[in-house]
Amino acid sequence: MNNAVCRLTGAEFPLFAFSHCRDVVAAVSKAGGFGVLGATRFSPEQLEEELAWIDAHVDGAPYGVDVLVPETIDPRVAGFSDNRERAAAIDPQYPRFAADILSRYGIEASAEVPQLRERMGITPENGLALMEVAFRHPIRLIANALGIAPPEMVAEGKRRGVPVAALVGAKEHALRQAAAGVDIIVAQGGEAGGHCGEVSTLVLIPEVVRALEQAGHATPVLAAGGIMTGGQMAAMMAAGAQGAWTGSVWLATPEAETSETFRARMVAARSRDTVRSKSRTGKPARQLRTAWHEAWDATDGPGTLPMPLMGMVSEPAFARIERAAEAGNPQARELVSYFVGQGVGLVEEVRPARAVVQAFREEFVEAVERLSGSLA
Repeated sequence: MNNAVCRLTGAEFPLFAFSHCRDVVAAVSKAGGFGVLGATRFSPEQLEEELAWIDAHVDGAPYGVDVLVPETIDPRVAGFSDNRERAAAIDPQYPRFAADILSRYGIEASAEVPQLRERMGITPENGLALMEVAFRHPIRLIANALGIAPPEMVAEGKRRGVPVAALVGAKEHALRQAAAGVDIIVAQGGEAGGHCGEVSTLVLIPEVVRALEQAGHATPVLAAGGIMTGGQMAAMMAAGAQGAWTGSVWLATPEAETSETFRARMVAARSRDTVRSKSRTGKPARQLRTAWHEAWDATDGPGTLPMPLMGMVSEPAFARIERAAEAGNPQARELVSYFVGQGVGLVEEVRPARAVVQAFREEFVEAVERLSGSLA
């Protein structure tokens, strides 16, 4: 394909695959799509290893990196300088509450907050450290979410000729990003997995495209949120997008970082089995709904902590849940969850990443031909 996004990134087919797994990134890029590695879960040292592996296995195909540099910090955590201070600030009732949930499902849990590595967690300083690592590699895109792309990212991207993308959930956010100098807008609807807004993809895409055009910005738009098929991708491109940014569909591939338990839950899930909740990161994020979310979101619960404190409580708990489920605890399987969008209802089987790319291509062509054939 030949449009602005393809020319900027070198993508053959503008299907962008966000994944935390390097195997998915390499497989998608080699199949003609564009893999994007989610870097947030890695330390700078780990990210260096991951990107070196991708460089060696992607056969020269283009790929990108997604980091999270939050624009705004909750005043309750703004004064903390490291993870030790953050851990010390967590009221003991929160890890106790998490341990109590797990114990009800036969999972041994600690009521202590584990110490994280210094450079881990969703914080501005960690995001910028990961950004520096990413720019040392031959990436063809760097993306940021949770606010305006930092000036350092935009400036370094322009210096190195690497396009900068920014995720948005509203047209006013898209206008701010374009004014800040980003090269690509990823407009993500509320159907999406992970951190998302409330406006549906079907409404958001034409709204963002129109707003950018009226403001005189030529910034191309990628559509995100609930896109699991090539037909949906074609529909969003008919609405003005220049490609699709996808995430959830790759979680149901054997290359993904997800467990067999979670992939089985994806196949069995309906679109209504997800929830937009703060109970994992401290910011609204869509994920597969379980008793964990119901407990934290209940009116008689302790409420949730701000980012990144909530993740310091939740992530160790979810790691215990996964280990217990994989060890054969049937109760633990009921708590297995991950960030996934409403498109999970379209997942019917586990397929290799290359097969997913091929299906997108074929479905895209079929949709375009069907639409073209309906014209007099």
